[in-house]
Amino acid sequence: MKKTIFILTFSFFITPCFSQEDTAKTLDEVTVRSFEQNRHLKEITAAVNYIGQQQLARFNNTSILPALNNTSGVRMEERSPGSYRMNIRGSTLRSPFGVRNVKIYWNDLPLTDPGGNTYLNQLGYYNFNSIEIIKGPGSSLYGTGSGGVLLINGFPDKWNQGAEISYITGSYGLQNINAQVKLGNEEHPNIFSYTKQFSDGYRDHTHMRRDVVTWQTNIKANEKQELKVSVLYGDLYYQTPGALTKAEYDSNPRMARPKAGTLPSADQAQAAIYQKTFLAGLSNTFHISEALQNTTVLYGAFTYFKNPTFRAYEKRTEPHFGGRTFFKWNKNTGIGQLHFITGIEAQKGFFNTKTFVNANGRPGAVQTNDDLNNWTYFVFAQADLQLKKNWNISTGASINRSSVTITRLSVASFTPVKVSFSNQWAPRIAVSKKIISNTWLYASIAKGFSPPTVAELFPGTVAINTTLQPEEGTSYETGIKSSWLKNKLYAEVNIFSYRLKNAIVVRKDASNANYYVNAGGTRQKGMEAQTAYDFIDAPGHFITAARLTLSFTHNNFHYGDFKQGTTDFSGKRLPGASPNSFAAVLDIRSKPGLYAAVTYFYSDHIALNDANTFYAAPYQLLGMKIGWKKPIKQLLFNLFAGADNLYDEKYSLGNDINAAGDRYFNAAAGRNYYVGLNLQWNNQPKK
Repeated sequence: MKKTIFILTFSFFITPCFSQEDTAKTLDEVTVRSFEQNRHLKEITAAVNYIGQQQLARFNNTSILPALNNTSGVRMEERSPGSYRMNIRGSTLRSPFGVRNVKIYWNDLPLTDPGGNTYLNQLGYYNFNSIEIIKGPGSSLYGTGSGGVLLINGFPDKWNQGAEISYITGSYGLQNINAQVKLGNEEHPNIFSYTKQFSDGYRDHTHMRRDVVTWQTNIKANEKQELKVSVLYGDLYYQTPGALTKAEYDSNPRMARPKAGTLPSADQAQAAIYQKTFLAGLSNTFHISEALQNTTVLYGAFTYFKNPTFRAYEKRTEPHFGGRTFFKWNKNTGIGQLHFITGIEAQKGFFNTKTFVNANGRPGAVQTNDDLNNWTYFVFAQADLQLKKNWNISTGASINRSSVTITRLSVASFTPVKVSFSNQWAPRIAVSKKIISNTWLYASIAKGFSPPTVAELFPGTVAINTTLQPEEGTSYETGIKSSWLKNKLYAEVNIFSYRLKNAIVVRKDASNANYYVNAGGTRQKGMEAQTAYDFIDAPGHFITAARLTLSFTHNNFHYGDFKQGTTDFSGKRLPGASPNSFAAVLDIRSKPGLYAAVTYFYSDHIALNDANTFYAAPYQLLGMKIGWKKPIKQLLFNLFAGADNLYDEKYSLGNDINAAGDRYFNAAAGRNYYVGLNLQWNNQPKK
C-alpha cells in the first residue's frame, strides 16, 4: 500500500517535466471498427479497448504486452522472452503456451489459423499501429472463439513518404533494431519494414531472437475501389526454461528447470521453439453503389515449427489458406438508418505433426507421424438500426462448422479419425441509448462458441482425444460510456456475467505432457472500468499536455459443478485469473519536446490449480520512460530511456496452470533499463 501511495504522489509531482505523443487522441475522439460499426468508442454497443500509438509507445518499444495489460479485462503473459499467452475476461486454462480461444486479425487477414491457434509472437512491436480488443463473445461476426477478438491494424494513420530507423538496447542482452522505408504517394503507398530483436532473458536458458520482414501497400484504383496487400515473414527462436517449484523459485528464480527423475533439465533437452511463418493476403473494398459495398479478403500462410521439449521432439508443418467476403448495405428507412452486413469466412489447413524421442535436442526415433486435415467456416449476418431519439439496436448471428481428420501415418492400416462440430448457432443482440449529452448506456446478450483446437484434440501425445466438447456459453453485459468537460474527461464502466459450459481445462501428466478435459462449467462475473483525463491541454504553454489514465478490473470467476473422479472442484476459484488488477498511467509532454510516461500496475493473487492449493503472490510494477522528441527540418529526432519494475519485484508472469509436480512458476525480469534512438525522415512534397 505504501508503494501505491508513493507512485501516485510521485506521479503528480513530476508533471512539470515531460511529454509523450504529439498526435494523441482522446478516447472520445477515437473511431473504432469493431463489429463493423465504425463509430466513436462511446457509441459502440460493446465493451472495446482501444490501444493506439500513445499507449504502445509508453514502454520500451519491443513488446505490446505491457500496453495490453494496462487496459481493463485483458491479461497477457510471457513465460520467457517471445513466449506469449493472453486471455480476455477469462483465464489461461486452455493455453499452456500460445494464444487460443481469441480470434485475431492483422490488416483484415485472419491471423488465427483453422486449427484455432494464433502465433501472435510472430509479430514484432512495429507491426502494430493500433489494436482494438472486443471483450466478450464476438462469435456473431467473427466466428469461433468465446474469449474475444483482436483487430490489429499495421497501417499508419497518416501517410508520409520517407524512412525511419530505430535502435534500442537494454538489460539482459536486449537489442532491437527496426528499419522502415515508405515509398510512393497517398494513392499508392508502399511500406517496407525489417525488425531484428535479441534478448538473453532474465532466467537461464531464455535466449531469444526474432526477425520480421513486412511489406504493406494500399492501392486506391479509383473512388470506388481500394486494395490493401500485406506480406509478412517471421523467423522466431526462443529457449524455454521450464517452470519451477515453489522451493526452486524461492531459492533462485533465475534458474532454468533442473533435471527431475527421468526427465532432463532444460539445458540437457535443449528445450526451445523454432518457428517460421509466412503470411500473404489482400483485402479489396469495392463500392458497388452509394448504399452497397463489398469487402473480400484472401490469404495464404505457412508455419514451420520445431519444439524440443522435456519429453519429446515435435515438428509441425502448417500450410493453410482462406478468405472472408461480406456485403454492407446502408439505407435510410422511415424509422432510422439501417446498416446490414452478411458474409462468409472459411479456412482450410493441411497440417502434419511428427513427434520424436528428444535425443539431447535432436530428433530421435519416430513416435508418431500424423496428417491433420482441418477446415472451418461460418456464415454471418448483422443488422444495426440507428433510431430516432438516439436509440441503437444491433442484432447479429453466425452459424459455425469445423472439422478435423487425423490420419496416423506411423501406424499401418490406421483408420482416420474425424471429429466435427457443426451447426453451432451464435447470436448477439445489443441496445444502446444516449441518455444525456455525451453519455451512452448499453446492454447486450451474446452467445460464445469455441470448439477444441487441433492442439487440444491432438496434444502431441500418442492418444487422440475425441471426447472433448466445445465450450459454449451466454454473456450478459451492461455498461455506461461518457465524456465530460469538453471531451477532456472520458469514462466507462461495465459489468458482465458469463456462464460457460464444458470449459476446456489443461492438465499435465507425470511426463509433463499436456492433456485436456471438459470442466462442468464456470461462472464468470466481473466489472471493468477505465477513465482518461486530459487535465492540461495548452499548446502554447511550456507544459502542452498532460493525461492521467486509470483502469480497474474485478473478476469473480469460479467453477460451477466440476468433478474429476472423486475430486470435487465445484465453487473453486478459476485458476489463471487475477481477482483484481489496477493500472495508472501519467503521460506528459512539453513545448521543448521533453516527454514522459509513468506507469503503475497491480495484480492480485492468482490461483494456480483447480484445487486452489497454490497461489501466485500479488505484485506491483512501476515503470518510467522519459525522452526528447524534436523535429529538425525534415528529420524527427527521438531519444528516450526508461526503466521497468523499479520496485525490483519478484513475480511470475506466465504461470503453468495445473502443472505436474507443482511446477507453476516462471519468474519475470527484475529491475531493468533501456535506452533507444528513433530517427524519422519525412520527404515533404514541394508546394
